[in-house]
Amino acid sequence: MYQLRDYQQETVDNIYKSIRQGHHSIMVQQPPRTGKTVIMADIARRATAKGNRIIFIVHRQEIVEQVIKTFKNNDVDMNLAQIGMVQTFTRHIDKLKPPAIIFVDEAHHALAETYRRILDGFPKAYKLLFTATPYRLNGKGFTDVADDLITGKSVPWLIKHSFLAPVDYYAPSQIDISKLRTKSTGDFSEESIKEALKPKIYGNAVRCYHELANGMQAIAYTYNVDSAIRLARTFNAHGITAKAVSGKTPKDERKQIIENYRNGKIKIVTNAELFTEGLDLPNVDCVIMMRPTQSLSLYLQFAMRSMNPRRGKRAVIIDHVGNVERFGLPTDERHWSLEGVSKTNKRAASGTVIKPVTVCPRCFASFYRSGDTCPYCGMLLGQEKKLEVVDDAKLKKVTKSRLAVVKQLQKSSIMNNVADKKPSELKNLKEIQAYGKLHGYKSGWAYYYAKRRGLIRK
Repeated sequence: MYQLRDYQQETVDNIYKSIRQGHHSIMVQQPPRTGKTVIMADIARRATAKGNRIIFIVHRQEIVEQVIKTFKNNDVDMNLAQIGMVQTFTRHIDKLKPPAIIFVDEAHHALAETYRRILDGFPKAYKLLFTATPYRLNGKGFTDVADDLITGKSVPWLIKHSFLAPVDYYAPSQIDISKLRTKSTGDFSEESIKEALKPKIYGNAVRCYHELANGMQAIAYTYNVDSAIRLARTFNAHGITAKAVSGKTPKDERKQIIENYRNGKIKIVTNAELFTEGLDLPNVDCVIMMRPTQSLSLYLQFAMRSMNPRRGKRAVIIDHVGNVERFGLPTDERHWSLEGVSKTNKRAASGTVIKPVTVCPRCFASFYRSGDTCPYCGMLLGQEKKLEVVDDAKLKKVTKSRLAVVKQLQKSSIMNNVADKKPSELKNLKEIQAYGKLHGYKSGWAYYYAKRRGLIRK
């Protein structure tokens, strides 16, 4: 049986405390790679040992198999446990035996109708909704399905105490972000991603891997099946053993690829959204992002796949598509809430504010600037590009005056209008002034830049 780590036991204790306080539907935030399934298995073991029935809801078949294995290894009475996909449970609610506890895995999906039918179908059951990211693309909160939120230890704390590996984040800028378009789900459409990615990006992926992560076990996230196949062929052509997998890959072939990867026979697995949620690949040391996303959940699942700890390990993330511009570094501390956010204030979601990230023009390292040299290669920094990204207000020790400015910016329509623009796209002095405030530039920047653009004649 698996022995819970101290921070996992703390989460379990907080869940029981919340139940004693009268809460019935509890959302539990636990960062990726920190053992959500093990925590649920411990609670399920206690429940079934007392003769209580439990239901465990997932949304992918591969996760079902993994959960069953974990539950058996943790002495859960499987005669009292039903583990299955939401699509199956929602069609057969009337045939399910009433549970004492309903577990929901990846519970940021829990507002969907399929989940709601199950949750609402058993009003007397306790609901434990586990997710790494209690946040949805549409900004809707979770108060309809949860009456309490328990947050796990932060990523910085987990790194400090060696439960997650530290990470070096690199972001070569090779995408025309202006061409990205959203679809009905709020994420970027495959067609616009295809248009925005330049053909040379695949060759550059090989070069960057050689320079930044040579020899590391890596997973590359691509935007569709064809791009996963194409990227794997490119790596193989350069002498790096790679295989592409997707939902279309036959099950036996996929298992063999995973086994070969675990054994080190394959260096890189390229895939289209297969290894995002719930699947365990412990020897991943490098993540290559070839797919932009607007989903914070997907981003953290992508990035933190490489952060399983090992003595002396530093994970490497190579972000070819500017995801860091939208979300900040995966090592940022974030403040979570059950409350939703308005459409005009999504950039401030999860207690975050705007903060610039610097990308070194020589080594492509991404970092929050605190001096005049790159902390990775030592290059003297000049007027290199600063990327606008989301960062957490709690991590940044802000003053009251700074908070007042942030609130003003969040309410200002002109700030929203310039948030995603480049300086060359600004049309007038007001937009330039707003852009300068948003990026924390000195007050004189707007005047001199507007004058250089010819927007001020005197």
